[in-house]
Amino acid sequence: MNITELKPELIWNIFDQITKVPRPSKKEEKIREFLLNFAKEHGIEVKTDAIGNVEMLKPAAPGHENAPVVILQGHMDMVCEKNNDVEHNFDTDPIQTIIEGEWVHANGTTLGADNGIGMAAALAVMVDKSIVCGPVKALFTVDEETGLTGAVNIGSDMLVGDILLNLDSEDEAQIFMGCAGGIDTTCTFTYKRSYSPEKYHYFKLECKGMQGGHSGSDIDKGRANANKVLTRFIWTMMQKYDVALSEINGGNLRNAIAREASAVFGVHTDNKEEIRVALNNYIADLEAEYKGVENFNISLESVEAPEYCIDTDTANALIRAMYACPHGVISMSRDIEGLVETSTNLASVKMLPDNQILVTTSQRSSVESRKYDIAQQVEAVFQLAGAKVTHGDGYPGWTPNVDSEILKIAIKAYEDLYNITPLTTAIHAGLECGYFKKIYPKLDMISFGPTLQNVHSPKERMHIPAVEKFWNHLVRILEMVAKA
Repeated sequence: MNITELKPELIWNIFDQITKVPRPSKKEEKIREFLLNFAKEHGIEVKTDAIGNVEMLKPAAPGHENAPVVILQGHMDMVCEKNNDVEHNFDTDPIQTIIEGEWVHANGTTLGADNGIGMAAALAVMVDKSIVCGPVKALFTVDEETGLTGAVNIGSDMLVGDILLNLDSEDEAQIFMGCAGGIDTTCTFTYKRSYSPEKYHYFKLECKGMQGGHSGSDIDKGRANANKVLTRFIWTMMQKYDVALSEINGGNLRNAIAREASAVFGVHTDNKEEIRVALNNYIADLEAEYKGVENFNISLESVEAPEYCIDTDTANALIRAMYACPHGVISMSRDIEGLVETSTNLASVKMLPDNQILVTTSQRSSVESRKYDIAQQVEAVFQLAGAKVTHGDGYPGWTPNVDSEILKIAIKAYEDLYNITPLTTAIHAGLECGYFKKIYPKLDMISFGPTLQNVHSPKERMHIPAVEKFWNHLVRILEMVAKA
């Protein structure tokens, strides 16, 4: 069965078209061309701004010209993650979708439902003539996943409206009225290459199989971080043996919990069997600690001695800092039960040219001062290790407004449809709404979407029944706004 056969056909057909268009962050040319061609094909008024955002306009149904202007907003780009054993070029290849029970997922890659389904819903509204609504705009921004670039640099005439419906949330029957702010902290080590010591046996340690996930919405699920798993073992070995570290790489994107990490290191040949025994004991400890949460795939293979290693002082400092660096939930919200307030993610470690090693981390908080506090704690750890530390510009949070009129309408719309009151809460993830509210404080905003799981990882999947509920809810909100 193809996803084009799912209901409602309109939104699934458009989503299917979107999956066929490559759209990595910062490479949105092809999806922008798709959007412009879509508008031309359907006779929709369309414009772009200097940064590459695209906005379409649907005129009001007769008699509703004076209704509030609603902006449907989503982002064009997707997180591009794949399993190591999968051949896929995100710059050229379409996403291969698979239906499994009540879920749609991709073939070993991210699905791109974040935020492809939001785009599909907005485009479906643009062409569905049966919806009785006021003026509606569809706004598609660039580079949300790696910098919120489209939101930061949005054209001055792209947010002219009264209500903004952000279609970039991942829990059906939930309406979000706020989000966390965030900041990146990067730490750079410069090392000297030293000849690998003689009479050493070298191993490649690979830590794979972890779930990973979104560093905001999944940070409270207690999942393992591959970078922490790797450095914990190497640090322990450094306490007992002289360890020569040659290579280390782990994680990928700043907003994803690391699923895989690896290192090449050596110990004196007299100690090589002790390393294997220690690793077996370590794996047993991990399986007990993460029982019911993770399934680890950790391997240790002998490799040829490398010509060079990282100098001992830098290697020790790097491993100590990564082991000591905080990761995960730092504090919970005192205002909204069950909401993470502050967290930090040890996202990646990469070896770069010119004898440099880059460690990337990201911090989030719904309290601005706590966001900077945890970023500074990470900075302090790596400063002690001798790294050069820098922070990104960060992005603002979105303060919840319990008196929002569109929030009240959205709650009533869901109750009318399904006789259930949806959960209203905030999300511990960055949404473009924070920037939009900062630029246009009078915009009345909410965020909602269908159920997605394991976003930002190859296990990303979307719940099929939730898509229909999401679509029905969106249409009902538009109709109620027009009639109000």
